[in-house]
Amino acid sequence: MFIQTESTPNPATLKFLPGQTVLEMGTADFPTAEAAETSPLARRIFAVSGVAAVFFGADFVTVTKTDGTEWDHIKPAILGAVMEHYQSGQPVIEGQQAASGHKDHEGEDGPVVDQIKELLDTRVRPAVAQDGGDITFHGFDRGVVYLQMQGACAGCPSSTMTLKMGIENLLRHYIPEVIEVRPVAA
Repeated sequence: MFIQTESTPNPATLKFLPGQTVLEMGTADFPTAEAAETSPLARRIFAVSGVAAVFFGADFVTVTKTDGTEWDHIKPAILGAVMEHYQSGQPVIEGQQAASGHKDHEGEDGPVVDQIKELLDTRVRPAVAQDGGDITFHGFDRGVVYLQMQGACAGCPSSTMTLKMGIENLLRHYIPEVIEVRPVAA
């Protein structure tokens, strides 16, 4: 098994490509080791000292390191954990996988929210997946769209620029009801 790695715009995050499907559908975000209890793969990765967060996409695993940890010191152990997992035959996630995605929205602005989700799914999420992350709809209130950033996007130095200059401009262009885009904490 050959696992490739790619850098991401977030220097604290590295993207691992095992050459196999990681998740059949959706994404899975593990911002802490405690959140990884349902995932044998995430637990193995968190066992490596210096790992702060783990995120799964369709064909990649994104790992965020703690401050003060050097990639040169933990990358081999993470590669070993991923390889060991795939050789074990265990599932990536045990039991039913709750598809990570957009929050439901109730209210009179449902058609606007549907448009926002459609643009996120077709224009934004594929682009941020290339960088090892995901951005999902969290809420819409009086013209403000609230988005949750995951994987490489969470804590990325360029995430504010991506939100304001990229996503906000895109949504405002297509949906006049959108005034602003703001991030929400995980």
